[in-house]
Amino acid sequence: MSIIIFIIILLVLVLVHEFGHFFTAKRFGIRVDEFGFGFPPKLFGKKYGETEYSLNLLPIGGFVKIFGENPDEENTNGPDASRSFVNKPKWQQAIVLFAGVFANFLLAWLLFSIGFMSGLPTSVGSEPAGYKLNNVNLTVVSVSPKSPAEVAGLKSGDKIMSIKSDNDSVSDINPDTLKSFILSHGDKKIDVGYIRGQNNEVHSVIITPTINKTDNQPEIGISMDMIGTAKLPFFMALKEGMTLTWFVAKSTVIGLYTLIIGGIHGKTDLLASVTGPVGMVGIVGDAFQFGFVYLLSFAALISVNLAIINLLPFPALDGGRLFFLLIEKIKGSRLNPKFANWANMIGFGILILLMVVVTFHDIVKLF
Repeated sequence: MSIIIFIIILLVLVLVHEFGHFFTAKRFGIRVDEFGFGFPPKLFGKKYGETEYSLNLLPIGGFVKIFGENPDEENTNGPDASRSFVNKPKWQQAIVLFAGVFANFLLAWLLFSIGFMSGLPTSVGSEPAGYKLNNVNLTVVSVSPKSPAEVAGLKSGDKIMSIKSDNDSVSDINPDTLKSFILSHGDKKIDVGYIRGQNNEVHSVIITPTINKTDNQPEIGISMDMIGTAKLPFFMALKEGMTLTWFVAKSTVIGLYTLIIGGIHGKTDLLASVTGPVGMVGIVGDAFQFGFVYLLSFAALISVNLAIINLLPFPALDGGRLFFLLIEKIKGSRLNPKFANWANMIGFGILILLMVVVTFHDIVKLF
């Protein structure tokens, strides 16, 4: 089921991205030869008008084949050259290239807004001014690998409902009282009651804290926050959806920059920090288990990430093509078509290789 949901999410995100390119290209009178989901080999295709719509075997992306995007003699000087991407004004080319990214931002805004209208999980203190969160609970935000909490079976999204050890318990459950309880009980076993997903049944696990060698303090290996649901009216939801989209985009840029710089200086394990399709399937399964709104939020996050990554000035990505366009604008003439095409082809090959490596690493982590 998780695989099917992941493919559906990927299909929607890719179609929205490629539709941005497709729509603007059509509006500017540029010929679009193919609109494809997935990468070849092609499974089947159907032609409507001048555009073929195809479904391809590898469901890890998609493409729009725009006439003249990769310059050659035919699309530069041929009989249909007036409808070629490469012969359109630079500003039109830039809009077509940026339209896919813009479409992903719009989708994220829409999904976050729907989430707020439905009841979006929100941290206490981050709720819109004047609105009170509903169903506030101490929620597990993340679980450290191989920690006592992970060994016991706690997962991100679990709502902690009770904490006790022997005859001692906590009445007012929040991050501070849980930390104090763990510190005061050392390495004694702690009974944690929690709710997972949409099922309101309270489960219970026994966790034995370990002593942190750095500060000699007991810990169970979770980060947590007080989280409730923010259910907003239509216009307020749109406003907060836009604010959240901007916040996620800014955080993604900072995180990506930190990841790349850390990798260059050898301070970050890039493979351990990146998740591919296999890893994403597991995350989708968790999000679906916690509820539909979580799934919407996850899809919105991926849409923003897809937009930001596509803006990187790397050949074959939209950002790389925009960078080439900027160079052409500055130098006042076109780049050598052979150079541009080869650069994009090599960039595409590197991206596919990277995808294979990340996917292999995801599979290894499963065992």
